[in-house]
Amino acid sequence: MRMLIMGPPGAGKGTQAGSVAAHYHVPTISSGEIFRDNIKRGTPLGRKVDELIAAGDFVPDVLTTSLVFSRLLWPDCDDGWLLDGYPRTAAQVEALDIVLRERGVAIDAVICLIADSDELVKRMLLRAEIEGRKDDNAETIRHRIDVYHEETAELIDLYRERGLLVEVDAMGDVDEVRDRVIEGLERKLGR
Repeated sequence: MRMLIMGPPGAGKGTQAGSVAAHYHVPTISSGEIFRDNIKRGTPLGRKVDELIAAGDFVPDVLTTSLVFSRLLWPDCDDGWLLDGYPRTAAQVEALDIVLRERGVAIDAVICLIADSDELVKRMLLRAEIEGRKDDNAETIRHRIDVYHEETAELIDLYRERGLLVEVDAMGDVDEVRDRVIEGLERKLGR
């Protein structure tokens, strides 16, 4: 299984990605985790990424793409993966398409989590309070959601046209949403 998971910030992509990847026995490749690891280690890339995230901006395509593609070369990805947070732009989709064609593989499904923006802001403010995330305040959260809709929402249409999209209501309890995702994937894959 080679899958993507998409959705606005706070929709639960990371939580659902882990559950879905475990269900299908594939690794989760999270661009956010790759970024946080570099920030934690204080690498030059990590410092640059930290500045961008604090401002509510996305990391440039070239940096994100090189980090994600280097991770896809690990042996645990030979039989599949679930990408969380990548691709986010048309240029990233194009780069991913080229790499997959060169490797003779294709994406099986694209999970798209759907959620109301006001509910996402509430959810993320609560998370910020619990986890002490300095980059999550109401203004930055709204900016990140707006950037998502401006730069990423067009990808939903592209994957819908390709017949890969599995749209799932992301509001509700974690297990309930996971069950919706698995049901949607099973329907899409004809299982």
